[in-house]
Amino acid sequence: MIRGVGVSPGIAYAPAVILEWTFPDVPDRSVAPGEVEREVRRLNEAVVAVVATLNRLRERVLERAGLEESRIFEAQIMMVQDADFLDGVIHLIRENNLSAETAYEFKALELRAAWGGTANVRLRERLADLLATQLRVLRHLMGQSDDELFGLRDHKHVIIVAHEIYPGLTVQFDRDQLLGLVSEEGTRTSHAAILAHSLGIPCVMGATGAVARIRGGTMVLLDGTTGSILLEPTVAELEAAQLMAARRHKLELQLEAATQQPAVTPDGHTITLMGNVDLPDEIETAVRHGAQGVGLLRTEFMVTGRAHLPSEDEQLEYFRRVTFAFGSAPIVIRTYDLGGDKFPAAFDAPSEANPFLGWRSIRVCLDQPEIFRPQLRAILRAAADRSIQIMLPLVTRVEEVVRAREILAEESDDLARAGIRAAKDVPVGVMVETPAAVVMADRLAKVSAFFSVGTNDLTQYTLAVDRGNAHLASRFNPHDPAILRMLSQVLETGRRYNVPVSVCGEMASEPLHAVLLLGLGFTTLSVAPPALPLLKWLVRTVPMETARRAAAEALEAPGPDAVTEILREALKPVLDLRLIDTQGPLPGRGSGASLLP
Repeated sequence: MIRGVGVSPGIAYAPAVILEWTFPDVPDRSVAPGEVEREVRRLNEAVVAVVATLNRLRERVLERAGLEESRIFEAQIMMVQDADFLDGVIHLIRENNLSAETAYEFKALELRAAWGGTANVRLRERLADLLATQLRVLRHLMGQSDDELFGLRDHKHVIIVAHEIYPGLTVQFDRDQLLGLVSEEGTRTSHAAILAHSLGIPCVMGATGAVARIRGGTMVLLDGTTGSILLEPTVAELEAAQLMAARRHKLELQLEAATQQPAVTPDGHTITLMGNVDLPDEIETAVRHGAQGVGLLRTEFMVTGRAHLPSEDEQLEYFRRVTFAFGSAPIVIRTYDLGGDKFPAAFDAPSEANPFLGWRSIRVCLDQPEIFRPQLRAILRAAADRSIQIMLPLVTRVEEVVRAREILAEESDDLARAGIRAAKDVPVGVMVETPAAVVMADRLAKVSAFFSVGTNDLTQYTLAVDRGNAHLASRFNPHDPAILRMLSQVLETGRRYNVPVSVCGEMASEPLHAVLLLGLGFTTLSVAPPALPLLKWLVRTVPMETARRAAAEALEAPGPDAVTEILREALKPVLDLRLIDTQGPLPGRGSGASLLP
C-alpha cells in the first residue's frame, strides 16, 4: 500500500501507466552532405505533423471541456513552430551534417536546461508543455507512433502515475480511458487537484515514491477519498472496494435526490450554498446540484497556456453563458488571479524567486490596466440585466480596492458615452486570503460591498506553509486555531460594518471543516459542484447549535489535532462519522478499516 492525500473522491481500478518526461534514446547520427536538405525536410514535416496532432487534441478538448480549456494547446503549437528554435536546429543540421533527430535533441536539451535552471515557478506548466511538444517531434522523427506518447495505446482503462500532474495535462486524456490519477507532488489545494475534483476523476497526490514503486502495467486500486493506493489487489480486496464503491454510490444517489431541497438545518437556520466554477462544463453540474448561484467564478482558465489574452467580447460571451444558466441567482466573478503559473504564454512577466509572494493577482491588474479594463467592461456589459458582483483577489491594501473601483467607474462612463448597453455599476468585494486583509478588514469594509474568504491562500500565508508542497501536507491544516481566529475576526468585522462575509475556499468542501464554518457563523458557503450534495445533506443533518458549541470549543483548542477531535466528538451523537471519514485506508491487508465510506 502507498499512502497519499485524497484530493478527488472516488474509487478506480486499472493498470498503471507511468508518465515520465524522458526523451527516447536518440542515437548520434551524421549524414552525408547530400542528405542534409532531406533532414531539413524531415524536420519541417515532423513539425507539420505534430501541429496537426495538437489541433486534433484541441478539438477534442473543445468538445469535452469548452473553449477556454482547449486553448492550452495554443501555447504548445507556438512552441512547436518557434522560428528561432527551429532555425537553431536547421543550423546544426547544415553546419555539422547531423540527422534531424540528433540536432533536434541537442537544441531541445539545451532549451530544457535553460528553462529548468530558472527559479521562476511560473515556468513549471510551460516546461511541461515544452517537454510534451519536444517528445512528440522526436518520436515522429524516429518513426514512433504519436499514440504511444503517454503509453495509453494498449489499455482500455488506465490510472496515470506521475511525479507531478499539471492542469494542462488533465484535460487532454480521454475521460472514458483515464480512470484515476496518482501524483508524487501536490496537495488538495493545488490547481491540478481542484481541476481533477471538478472533472470527477479520482485522484491521490503527495504519494511519495509512487513513480519508483509502481511499475507500468501494475494493477492499481486507488481511493481518491482516503488517499490509499493498493498495488496488485487480491480478489477479496477488490470485492471489498466494490462494496465500498456501491455504498458510496448509494449515498450519492440519496444525496442527489435531496439537492433541490432547501439548505436548512434541523433547528431552522437557512444556509446559502453556491458553486465554485472553474471550467465551462462545471456550470451544468452546479445547476443540477442546486447551487444558489456562483460564489467564485474563476477566470484564469481563459488565459492559462493561451498565446493571447481573450478579447472583451470573448469574456462577455462566457459571462453571459454563466449568468443565463443561473437565471436571477448572483454570480461573483473573480478578476484575473494571474501570477505563479497562471500567465498567458506570450505574456512578458518578470522572473521571480518566489512568484506566489510577488507580482500577481490584483497587483498585475492594476499595474497592467490594458489587461484589467477589457475584463471590467465585459463584466459591466454582462451585468446589464443580471446579478453580478466583482471580487478582487489577494488584496492587502485599501488603495487597491479604491483604484479598482475608479477604473471600473471610468469604464462604465466610457461604455455609456459609446452607447453600449451595460450596468452603471457593479458591487465590488474583496477576497480575504492574506493576514493583511484580515487585520485591515475594518478599513476594507468601508470600501467593499462584501468579503469572501479564500481559505486556501489564507491558510498558506498565515501558517507559512506552501500549499502545493506535498512534504508539508500535514502542516497545511485549516483546523489550526490561528486560522479559526482569523475567520472569527473577519466575521466579527463584517457584522460590525454590515458587510456580508462568505467562504469560497476548499475548506468548505470538507465535512468537518464545513461544520466548523457553520458553527463560527458563516451562512454562505461556495464549493466545487461535486461537493454540493454532501454539503447540503450535512447542513440538513447537523443542528446549528451543535456546530456552534463545537466551534466555540475549537477556538480555545491548542492545535489542529485537538480541533479535529472536538469536531468528531461533537458530531458522534448526530451522524455516523464513517459516512464522512476521509482518513481511513482501503480495507484489506490488516488495516481493519470499515467497509463503509
